[in-house]
Amino acid sequence: MNSKNPKTLKIIHLLVLILTIVLLIIVTLKLFPMFANLGTPEGQAQFQQDITSQGLEGIFYLLGLQLLQILVPILPGEPIEFLAGMCYGTFGGLLLIFLGSFLSSCIIFFAVRAFGKNFIDTFLGEDKVEKIENSKFFANGKKIEFFFLIVFLIPGTPKDLFTYVAGLLPIRASRFLLIATFARFPSIITSTFAGANLVSGNLHITIITYALTLIFCGICLLFYKKHNKEEETL
Repeated sequence: MNSKNPKTLKIIHLLVLILTIVLLIIVTLKLFPMFANLGTPEGQAQFQQDITSQGLEGIFYLLGLQLLQILVPILPGEPIEFLAGMCYGTFGGLLLIFLGSFLSSCIIFFAVRAFGKNFIDTFLGEDKVEKIENSKFFANGKKIEFFFLIVFLIPGTPKDLFTYVAGLLPIRASRFLLIATFARFPSIITSTFAGANLVSGNLHITIITYALTLIFCGICLLFYKKHNKEEETL
């Protein structure tokens, strides 16, 4: 990977930080009043109406939240997916989150490819990045793709942290971006479906959805462990 001037990287980190803070402030000031009553059915219906009544502007606000959530990987993604489902329904919310995931994954992946390891040291920590880079597991392209596929399929995994790491690993950009966008489908559809049904008053469907998601996660983890054991015996 290309190694850039440390001063240039510090300036880039600072600009990213400032831009993130400014965007967070703008989005928070705009949306915070709408969040106030989300704990009540009336508040949820009002939030949906407030966002959807703004047309494209409302879409851009939720898309901005999605982009920020991935660019700042400590922020959880499920609440934003849930809100997207509340406002635009199961599949409208799904398409919105897909778009945000694709755009932010492109930004992060190609920034890491352009500026190298130093670009993400301040985000994830130098020790963690070096461990991943030096791992024999992550030196194998096929294993990396399978690992990412499992990570992005399972709801609740730290997908966005691995988006930063992917740019350092021997994986094709096109293949990673396909995985990082479309393998999120189970996680996203679960949240948008739950959000859409909560607004409709179907709380029991929301609970069942998350219960089925937990079962799905367990099956994926068992499959992954079995695959690893088979790889070790080869």
